[in-house]
Amino acid sequence: MTTFRIGVDEAGKGPVLGPMIAAAVRADADDLPDGIADSKRLSAVKRESLAETLRATAGVDVGVGVVTVEEIDAPETDMNRLTVAAQVRAITAVADDGDRAIVDAGDVSESRFGRRVREGVASGGVDITVTAEHGADDSYRLAAAASVVAKVERDSRMAAVATDYSEIGPVGSGYPSDPTTRAFLADFVDRHGDLPACARRSWSTCEDVLAAAEQAALGDF
Repeated sequence: MTTFRIGVDEAGKGPVLGPMIAAAVRADADDLPDGIADSKRLSAVKRESLAETLRATAGVDVGVGVVTVEEIDAPETDMNRLTVAAQVRAITAVADDGDRAIVDAGDVSESRFGRRVREGVASGGVDITVTAEHGADDSYRLAAAASVVAKVERDSRMAAVATDYSEIGPVGSGYPSDPTTRAFLADFVDRHGDLPACARRSWSTCEDVLAAAEQAALGDF
């Protein structure tokens, strides 16, 4: 059985607000704290406690990769490539030559995704082995640990977004399906005539909000 040294996962791939965050956790699996699981299976309080413990544990190194809203909206890229970029940034912060990484695949092709991540890390001068699997965060404790760190970092950044826009109202989860998020976008556009800087303008949700505002403005004439 392959012994992995690094686990990688990301959070925030699908929301219409805020950045995407990837995390890499480099450790011996035995050094991980008890209770590690896929972040989706844990409460917010438990995730925050585990993330704090991971960062404070000797022998555990944590790397974070951030993909900004501006990068997400750039017309020359796509979310598969950006997920690779996020993971590469996180891995590069902690990896040594010869490490073996298990990463959550962000592409329908696990092998293609793993190859792209390995090549991205290699371009920074570090030679590692990468295995990409769908649902790695549910199968490997290292990847689960990374999912916890990524989720907590993403939530922290979204809390800062909520503070920045508190005069508009709650921003919600940031996901397109969240009525609170959609109402926040609509209210912001109604007040300012454009989308907030935290919004992914290229998402159809934003296009819908802008179109609705334009239609409402035409109806006023």
